[in-house]
Amino acid sequence: MTQFTKVTLPDIGDFQEVPVVEILVNPGDEVEQETPLLVLETDKATLEVPAPQAGIVRELHVKVGDKISQGSLIVTLATKGADNQVAPTLSTDAAGADMQLAANTDKVLASVKTPAPVAGRGEIHAEVVVLGAGPGGYTAAFRAADLGKQVVLIERYSTLGGVCLNVGCIPSKALLHAAKTLTEAKEADLYGVRFSQPEIDISKLRAWKEAVVSKLTKGLSTLARQRKVTVLHGTGKFVHPHLIEITTAEGIKTVSFDHCIIAAGSSVARIPGLSEDDRIIDSTGALALAGIPERMLILGGGIIGLEMATVYHALGSKISIVERMAQLIPGADADLVKPLYKKLNAGCEAIYLNISVSRIESDKEGLQVFFEGEQAPEPQRYDRVLVAVGRKPNGKQINAEAAGVHVDERGFITVDKQMRTNVAHIFAIGDIVGNPMLAHKASHEGKIAAEAIAGHKVAFDARTIPSVAYTDPEIAWMGLTETEARKQGVAYEKAVFPWAASGRAITMAREEGMTKLLFDKDTKRILGAGMVGSHAGELIAETVLALEMGADMQDIGLTIHPHPTLSETVLFAAELAEGTITDLYMPKK
Repeated sequence: MTQFTKVTLPDIGDFQEVPVVEILVNPGDEVEQETPLLVLETDKATLEVPAPQAGIVRELHVKVGDKISQGSLIVTLATKGADNQVAPTLSTDAAGADMQLAANTDKVLASVKTPAPVAGRGEIHAEVVVLGAGPGGYTAAFRAADLGKQVVLIERYSTLGGVCLNVGCIPSKALLHAAKTLTEAKEADLYGVRFSQPEIDISKLRAWKEAVVSKLTKGLSTLARQRKVTVLHGTGKFVHPHLIEITTAEGIKTVSFDHCIIAAGSSVARIPGLSEDDRIIDSTGALALAGIPERMLILGGGIIGLEMATVYHALGSKISIVERMAQLIPGADADLVKPLYKKLNAGCEAIYLNISVSRIESDKEGLQVFFEGEQAPEPQRYDRVLVAVGRKPNGKQINAEAAGVHVDERGFITVDKQMRTNVAHIFAIGDIVGNPMLAHKASHEGKIAAEAIAGHKVAFDARTIPSVAYTDPEIAWMGLTETEARKQGVAYEKAVFPWAASGRAITMAREEGMTKLLFDKDTKRILGAGMVGSHAGELIAETVLALEMGADMQDIGLTIHPHPTLSETVLFAAELAEGTITDLYMPKK
């Protein structure tokens, strides 16, 4: 016999008018006893309201944003009585419709023994499923597991770590380390140390790079096992607001979930119309290190392109760079890029600015590249072309619309400060939610999403996200740039300390660098910082902390730094701002 059970909000303690932040079920969903129906948010925590018994959701009586108290009507459940006969136990309204619903509900309850995945239950069920195991995804999964959640982590690669660890950040830094060794050996002649011409065993270098990646991916697998995180390898796509279908090597698997964190990342952006040729490669192809081309063109003067230019130039390739903007690394201030441009210009065959590639023609002898722009060069022939024009989000590749998640025309997913999408139980982090597309941003967002799901009062509130180009010299910046300050009309002052006055930089024969601090004209609080020079990526962290803590120039200037170090350049820049520096002579105004 089918009955209709009116479910009301039970006693949740000393709380009244509690807002509904998430609805976890839809009319027609089958629920078990204790299945969460909705989520409330008090000033202390989030609370899940469970179903008091099994049944089928007949009607929802609340929506997101409603404020409810003990006794408020939440849902109506169609439940099965003591016998199996269809007996219309009805409310007084709409008796005919209810009789039909009762009959249909009995049929469903009688026939369904194992819930079908499309009805909201998969072969595997997770409290939290994370789609993508890059730096953001595995961080989110591990944090959720640490907070007591049962977690499933889905990754398209055969190993954890995503693009960053497998074919991005980590292998590129391994090769950049090798490139730095080659460059330093060559430059040591400056101070009387001479090395014979190095022999490059490309196979051994490739194996070493792959060993670095393997060590880290195996470490992640160990961390997943220690936390009892279930890992599934395959391509995941949404088929339902609470269900993901995964195409694996063993076939199709389905995972249902209470909450989901989308960490599906981004893919290499491609230029339409370029011919298909194995000699036209992206960053993944460049990192594969299939060989060392004699002449190589880098399409794109951003961070990825310049890092690969650094690697292949050190390995012996003749490098040219083409950038459609007026400077390399357009997001950084021009004064920071200048020392890098000077060094690259001295070592590269050519750097073309304000120039684009119109087409590439392939033949047996190589790749004939045609340029366009006011000062476009004549067509040039290269052995290989690296396309490094950026990345695009993977929002269109995961069928997020099937879950009701809004994806914009570019493939980005909009989230709030808790990383929550427009579908309350689905979160998104990393490249897929917007720029900057950086691993450390994704990791921070992953923790926030996991903690929000666990009921913590958290939000994304970072005042800045640092950027680093691991070129030679390195460039790093954070906070406000001068370009942004001028656009925004921010009244700022700056202090620039040249590394030519740094004892440590001089002893390293790397005095081309500089450290710049931007600060508020009135309060002298730090607004931004930029550095170019050896280890700039390591040095920027101090200024990030200073900005987060609201430090001013005096705070930094009174902080004793070790001597002689490159970190002193931050101190000296602050002392310049304060007018207390002794390592430079500053004429009195």
